[in-house]
Amino acid sequence: MGGDFFYNDRIHAGKVLAEAILENKIDRPVFLALPRGGVPVAKEVSRILHQPFDVLVVRKIGAPFNPEYGIGAISEDLNPLMQAGEFIPLEHLDDEVLDIISDEKKELLRRVKLFRGDRKLPDLKNRNVILIDDGLATGITAAAGARYLKRLGAKSVYLAVPVGPRHYHEFLTKYVDQIICPYRPAHFTAVGEWYKEFYQLSDHEVIADLRTIFPTHNFGELKDDERDSFL
Repeated sequence: MGGDFFYNDRIHAGKVLAEAILENKIDRPVFLALPRGGVPVAKEVSRILHQPFDVLVVRKIGAPFNPEYGIGAISEDLNPLMQAGEFIPLEHLDDEVLDIISDEKKELLRRVKLFRGDRKLPDLKNRNVILIDDGLATGITAAAGARYLKRLGAKSVYLAVPVGPRHYHEFLTKYVDQIICPYRPAHFTAVGEWYKEFYQLSDHEVIADLRTIFPTHNFGELKDDERDSFL
């Protein structure tokens, strides 16, 4: 793709991404979405390819001076992955960063309970896992998720995103075996700039999409003050 291409929305992105995934002919894949933005993309991929999907919860660790700038990420093993290296002892991090990590652990556990409840991740041993998001920026959250999936026994981890930069960070390719990205514009800045419609999803929208896959599952309870939580 080239020129001034834009996705209409995440559903459109899912259609394009499904074609790219199909071209790779991945054997018996397991689809996992990164909530929130990856869920509607994965839902459309799932519909087209007739494959179920579930969620893997990962949280970005934002910099104290700018929460939007990811200095690390944490997945469901609660073991932070920092951009500076594989593992930085907690005693080497300042108190402000430790507080951010503590808060993100709490939010991660809340979302696991909310989106999966008592539902476990599928058996990933010796399986090819396709991790889906709505786009790729730094890749630190995807790297943390992929590292966790490898620890669960995944044979290979593919990162599937509709849009991303032309050059990937080394820490991402360390944990992800292959990146499927149909649109890599020359002047990539932020994921949302390549969508005509791009907004922050709420928890209840994520649950509504997951109910299409797990219609009888008991999800975690949304409190009134969480129904429009966008962080």
